Amino acid sequence: MIEFGYSLSSEEFSPQDLVECAQQAETAGFTFSLISDHFHPWSDNQPNSPFVWSVIGGISQRVKHLRLGTGVTCPTMRISPAIVAQAAATAAVMMKGQFFLGVGTGENLNEHIGGQHWPLPGQRLEMLEEAIDVIRLLWKGGWQSHHGKYFNVEQARIFTLPKETPSIMVAASNPLAAELAGRCGDGLISFEPKRALVKKFQQAGGKDKPRYGQQTVCYAPTKEEAARVVRKHWPNAGIGGPLMTDLSLPAHFDAVINLMQPEKIIEGMALGPDPADHVAAIKEFIDVGFDHVYIHQVGPNQKEFFRFYSEQVLPRFDK
Repeated sequence: MIEFGYSLSSEEFSPQDLVECAQQAETAGFTFSLISDHFHPWSDNQPNSPFVWSVIGGISQRVKHLRLGTGVTCPTMRISPAIVAQAAATAAVMMKGQFFLGVGTGENLNEHIGGQHWPLPGQRLEMLEEAIDVIRLLWKGGWQSHHGKYFNVEQARIFTLPKETPSIMVAASNPLAAELAGRCGDGLISFEPKRALVKKFQQAGGKDKPRYGQQTVCYAPTKEEAARVVRKHWPNAGIGGPLMTDLSLPAHFDAVINLMQPEKIIEGMALGPDPADHVAAIKEFIDVGFDHVYIHQVGPNQKEFFRFYSEQVLPRFDK
């Protein structure tokens, strides 16, 4: 059975609006949500980037059954894995067990702020694997120490622990990360509807683990209006590859955006009011093996998006 979720875009909305959107997502019939964890937005045109753990606390007081995860947290540089372990444990308590931790290797955009050198991709994966070990160690409770290649923890104990430790979902956009997700994670998160990623994840130990795919769309009265909204509010959609991970400032992303053709920004995206287009976009993930799909609606028109999806899109998957 496919589950549908909603993407809370921290780069686009204020903390108060994110809390409100989470509540509306639950009312509209979405069963889970992932919230982005950034220090900076992708573009200077995006006006927000709140501290995700504070927002999660607010959401916990407004939803009843919605499962919530970070999409995703980098537990290696900007914030140490020990602090992430404590923050996630608190979030799980406040969410009454409905929280999961999504982790990934991060982007230079957010992780450079402490002055550390941005590692090469292979090293970032090594750091993430060790960070996951540290988090799970601290979730065991009691006094713990860890002396590893990248991280040291001295006599640390998390006193506020949930009854059940959260699942750790690992983000992947390439085969090496998918292998790590299958071997070390409790599930997969990806923005790429690629069968090869799912296959690699399953072969590495993820056969019976959940697979979360994010699909970006824009509901609007017309396709033309939707395209305008995406180009204004989410122009980074057209950027891929190493640029996404290696650029260090929103201004650098804007410089790349200014060089792109406008059509590149909206390429392959479901736009406008036709439910069939949105259903087809969701099926891109389902057809390659994802069993959870969460939707990122670009732009300020969230209320109408929830109505559209609850009435015209989600019911089509009940048949």
